[in-house]
Amino acid sequence: MLSSLSRQPAVSLRRLHSSHFALQCLRPVSGQSGGSRQSYLHQHQARHVTVRVLNTGAACLQHVQSRDPKQPEFLQAVQEVIESCEPLFQKYSDYIYCLPVICEPERIIQFRVPWVDDKGHTHVNRGFRVQFSQALGPYKGGLRFHPSVNLSVIKFLGFEQIFKNALTQLPLGGAKGGSDFDPKQKSESEILRFCQAFMSELYAHIGPDTDVPAGDIGVGGKEIGFMYGEWKRITARCQGVLTGKGLGWGGSHIRPEATGYGVVYITEMAMKDEFNTSFEGKRVAISGSGNVAQYTAEKVIQLGGTVISFSDSDGSIVEPKGFSEAQYKQLFKLKAAGKRCRDYTKISKTCQYHPGERPWKKVENVDVALPSATQNEVDGEDAAALIASGCQFVAEGANMPSTPEALTMFTEKIPLYIPAKAANAGGVAVSGLEMAQNSQREIWSREVVDRKLWGIMADIYDQIKTTAFDLDRPNDYVLGANAAGYKKVADAMFDQGHPLRSWDLPVVEKSEPL
Repeated sequence: MLSSLSRQPAVSLRRLHSSHFALQCLRPVSGQSGGSRQSYLHQHQARHVTVRVLNTGAACLQHVQSRDPKQPEFLQAVQEVIESCEPLFQKYSDYIYCLPVICEPERIIQFRVPWVDDKGHTHVNRGFRVQFSQALGPYKGGLRFHPSVNLSVIKFLGFEQIFKNALTQLPLGGAKGGSDFDPKQKSESEILRFCQAFMSELYAHIGPDTDVPAGDIGVGGKEIGFMYGEWKRITARCQGVLTGKGLGWGGSHIRPEATGYGVVYITEMAMKDEFNTSFEGKRVAISGSGNVAQYTAEKVIQLGGTVISFSDSDGSIVEPKGFSEAQYKQLFKLKAAGKRCRDYTKISKTCQYHPGERPWKKVENVDVALPSATQNEVDGEDAAALIASGCQFVAEGANMPSTPEALTMFTEKIPLYIPAKAANAGGVAVSGLEMAQNSQREIWSREVVDRKLWGIMADIYDQIKTTAFDLDRPNDYVLGANAAGYKKVADAMFDQGHPLRSWDLPVVEKSEPL
């Protein structure tokens, strides 16, 4: 329908809040009726102007698909939220009116990032910041530096961030940003010049009460430091405009560990609550080998579990009898030095290396799977392999790591499946705590921050469990996470008038031609 839009006479709409409706002014169609009540079509006979109300999830999804047909990651994220939240819309019908609004970013910032390499050659990358929702607080979300970054990826991440941040119960909006710059194989001076060039544009759009970025894939403490230094140089201010800072200059204890620790905390809470078990003695498959994977493994081992795998973009490593504490620390030293998982095989005689492979089909007798690498890393075949290996518990450390097929299999066949919005919210939770410490000019102890993190993850578990039960889908934590986060954001949007909670069908009045 949208592709057939043509220029039509202006239409004046009375008692119509644009946030509730998508308006389509179509070509006049001779003899066309007023439309069915089911789809709430209202037609002005003289002008044959159709006003379509997006009052169902399917209609809203179709509208988003028609506007952004070439953004597969974003469409996947939107479809998952809409389809999973159908029980919410059926029981509390007013919430549907926020859907067209919440699926559209408040603003999108795209800019070029020219920088000079060590040989004097100039390169140009693209920079992005998608500020999706400020309903609950200042925009909050990470920066990703990776060759796969494009607008679709950043929009999907920002959309997910809205609901994840809402689950923390902290006053945080949702955003995401980054660049298609690849920091791998770059010198420190090249990374510095890129970060300075990136921040020279981004600085105008962020601030401690506006938008507070953090790290993500390709953006660690070093990159945060370089960008923070440039922001301070440009603005002559010293404020908490970024999180993930070094502990000596405004950072927080537990921030590097937070996402991984949070994944393990909420998983063990659910395991104990529903199955009277824990990580003790469990065989745990982990993907990735970056920040999230490392601290997920650390906490699993502390709780008595056995970690059997890691991976990176080149391949996977498996220790059939599990990584000892000494072995996983050796691996992390290699990664800190810029090495790859394959380099670990030089120091372990028992390690199995699988080039170009994810770990899911290579591990055996798995009890718990914690995908912690990147989006869509677990497909249907991977999910089937995990189920066949005996996996009973899945929690997502990465953002949207499961394809739609894998997600369906997990929800139907895995006794406990905790999606990313709930499972990996620990990182942004401690970022919010870092913002609080910056505002108060305080540094909380490691024990205080860890205790607050545990409490936030416990509250998230309670939210997703209670919400799923309220919607007559007990233990459906995909529904629980999406609906609980959506409700909190939608309630704030209603209170702020974007949109109104009640509505009337539009009245179309006579208008003058263009």
